Amino acid sequence: MNECIEMMKQRRSVKRYNPNRPVEPEKLEQILEAGMYAPSGYGKQSPRIIVVRDPGTRDLLSRLNARFLGKEIDPFYGAPTVLIVLADRSQPTFLYDGTLVMGNLLNAAHALGVDSCWVHRAKEVFDCPEGKALLEKWGIDGDYEGIGHCILGYGAGPAPKAGPRKAGYAVYVSPDE
Repeated sequence: MNECIEMMKQRRSVKRYNPNRPVEPEKLEQILEAGMYAPSGYGKQSPRIIVVRDPGTRDLLSRLNARFLGKEIDPFYGAPTVLIVLADRSQPTFLYDGTLVMGNLLNAAHALGVDSCWVHRAKEVFDCPEGKALLEKWGIDGDYEGIGHCILGYGAGPAPKAGPRKAGYAVYVSPDE
């Protein structure tokens, strides 16, 4: 099977990380580059990727995310790096554009031996006053929606195995018989 397709089949979301093992800068740059090459509607490249490696900012984002989850946990599972994908709401394809960026980030990380997971609630985090203040602090102007948090790091244990795909996942449409 094609190496790229096989890699996509093997990628899993990791939910336990070694917080003391950061992603190497050269691998992080390759992951970001893959995200930047995701397709986007009309070629507008409306998403933005925010790279968070600072432990204080990472922990603040974790607390904000946990608040919207309604639990006092670390929704980032100890991962030391968080990539925040935002997309410009003025673009009609913003949600799809940002989602494609997330997919590229996750698949590129796996291809480089870096574990990852898509953590939701970025929309809620960056629509709240604290999230808006962070965007302003980071110089992000415009009407951006949080699409997701792509957490990166190295797992603190084996990655989960893929379960079987459900029956009927793909539906074939045949010409009238």
